[in-house]
Amino acid sequence: MTILEVRNLRKAFGASAEVLRGIRLKVDRGEFLGIIGLSGAGKSTLLRCINRLIEPTSGEILVPRSIFDPEGDGLGLDVCKLDWHELRLLRRRVGMIFQQFNIVKRLSVIENVLAGGLGYQSSWTSCLRLFSRGEKRRALTNLKRVGLLEHAYKRADELSGGEQQRVAIARVLMQKPAIILADEPVSNLDPRLSRVILDILKGICLEDGITALVSLHTLDLTRQYADRIVGLREGRVYFDALTVRWTEEMVEKIYEGSGSELV
Repeated sequence: MTILEVRNLRKAFGASAEVLRGIRLKVDRGEFLGIIGLSGAGKSTLLRCINRLIEPTSGEILVPRSIFDPEGDGLGLDVCKLDWHELRLLRRRVGMIFQQFNIVKRLSVIENVLAGGLGYQSSWTSCLRLFSRGEKRRALTNLKRVGLLEHAYKRADELSGGEQQRVAIARVLMQKPAIILADEPVSNLDPRLSRVILDILKGICLEDGITALVSLHTLDLTRQYADRIVGLREGRVYFDALTVRWTEEMVEKIYEGSGSELV
């Protein structure tokens, strides 16, 4: 069942810099989709347009009504047309993991994780950072899932880069996401830690039935973890195929070379 459909999505910065040029894409529920392409191909812009961290210039981004209403069905909501209140509701269910971790280093690990649930709170409880016992239990459970329970009350800046990214995963789980958008989540990590993070993320997505769109900077990681790979080039979907069907010829056309440095 389709959980996300992008139709003719365009994004221009200024009069001449068109970064996305008519992107068309369908993503099934529970799919782990890898997105590859050269720097500047539009990977980050696409992910940020999906939850409107960047405003699209034109096009449609369709999600099911069940994002808001468990009894809803069909791709009935266009993200591009949501008002601020509806967009806030959407962002509860569409989580984002960033390359730079985006955690507050002066706060404790558990405080960072609890921040992921602020979208479910009223404005005044969010400002005061008032969390229930149930929310704290959920935060500890999510830290256990990413292997950081013993670090819950440490300051976040005491953790390594790989551990900080695991905090970011635990934080996004507080949103109870239907979709996770991960923008090069392991580009700052060495190959061993990259696999640790992707093992955790892929495992959680499989267990919880979460759909993930993940841009990655190395082709071997994409092939290892993605069910399907979308290759972007100059703001367009150049190839879209199941991982097992990707060929070296396709890689060469995406990267304008042999692709050997990315394997």
